[in-house]
Amino acid sequence: MERSPSQSPQQSASPSASSAPPASPEPVPARAAVSYDERLSAPWHWWFYCLLLGLAAALVVYPFGVLPMLGGLAVGAAGSAMVVSSYGSARIRVAGGSLLAGDARIPVSALGEAEVLDPAEARAWRSHKADPRAFMLLRAYAPRALRIEVVDPQDPTPYLYLSTREPDRLAAAVEAARATAA
Repeated sequence: MERSPSQSPQQSASPSASSAPPASPEPVPARAAVSYDERLSAPWHWWFYCLLLGLAAALVVYPFGVLPMLGGLAVGAAGSAMVVSSYGSARIRVAGGSLLAGDARIPVSALGEAEVLDPAEARAWRSHKADPRAFMLLRAYAPRALRIEVVDPQDPTPYLYLSTREPDRLAAAVEAARATAA
């Protein structure tokens, strides 16, 4: 499994180097046609919990006055909202012949059979059936999942476990991308 390379902070000062696009061995999936795109955003009630954490922080600093209380409300709510937003920013995409799940990127040609997991089976693959070498994009609020075998002999990852709200659509998009790539 590959991770997308980050651009080097060192740039050449010559004008010809700055006008040429950086060389890349594979097309950038963000610019390719996207056949599936899902953001695993946090459920609405988590945002309510952020407000409650802000209120708790405001009550902690209440004895110091009204301004510290308002600051506690703002800092507590904003801090917890940043954590929830970060956790809920994971994306699953099928684009440009690759599956992008969180930070991982794998070509669909290296993927095998996809298995749609119901909530009970997904729970089993998260716990006692799980392989420690597997790539797992887990989100507790998404009860269903997709398990995809990795058939690349050089990749030690046996399968991908992806929490998703629409595993049937994701499996169909991976199959379609694999058929197109073949």
